[in-house]
Amino acid sequence: MKVGVYGLGRFGRFWAGILSRDFDVYGYNRSGINDPPEKVALVSEKDLFTCDSVFLCVAISSLEEVLLRIRSFMHSNLTILDTCSVKVYPAEKMKEILPDHVTIIGTHPMFGPDSGKNGIEGLPLVFSPVRGDAGSFDVWRRYFNKKYLDVIEISPAEHDREAAYTQGVTHFIGRVLKDLDLKESRIGTRGYRALLNIVEQTCNDPLQLFMDLQHYNAYTHEMRSSLSQSISKTMKMLEDADPVRGGV
Repeated sequence: MKVGVYGLGRFGRFWAGILSRDFDVYGYNRSGINDPPEKVALVSEKDLFTCDSVFLCVAISSLEEVLLRIRSFMHSNLTILDTCSVKVYPAEKMKEILPDHVTIIGTHPMFGPDSGKNGIEGLPLVFSPVRGDAGSFDVWRRYFNKKYLDVIEISPAEHDREAAYTQGVTHFIGRVLKDLDLKESRIGTRGYRALLNIVEQTCNDPLQLFMDLQHYNAYTHEMRSSLSQSISKTMKMLEDADPVRGGV
């Protein structure tokens, strides 16, 4: 099977490299690229969609623009899979823009070049069939299971509701900790080192990913509001009980 990867940024390169172990993989990058991953052949934007399946590895905020660019290239047996870190918005946009004959699958590989550098076995991948051929759904479901991924089949809405907290909070705290400019310390506890690890895992990704996670998931506003309330509550508790400042 011929598999395409649209977008060879940090994650796209990583994902194309994994897929190339099992498929003939072709890649396209809008800004151009001279050094594709090993075993990945560069092709034109139009020719990428002669593949049987194409993964869209683009920023969430760029997805609509990309879908409008590529919709005229769709052949009748094509399967499109997005890899965005939110799921409702991509599912709605793909259904709205892509021709009805295109099979659509939402995926969220919940790992990347950092967390998957030692292998992807056991790591979670969200799988959301959106529209189209059940046979194509089965092909990719079996493949992900064959790679020993932890395949979590849930709806886009279920994903976003949970991810607003599980992923949204992690990236939010990671950015806050990065702004604090925390350093390695000889007396750092295991908990402190875990915080540094959060910064590394979240802030090696582009800032645009953080912004998109917060803006394109309808549930993250609620998460940020709850987080703000919890911080304020804890700060007040400390101030009220501060003996130096005349608390209890």
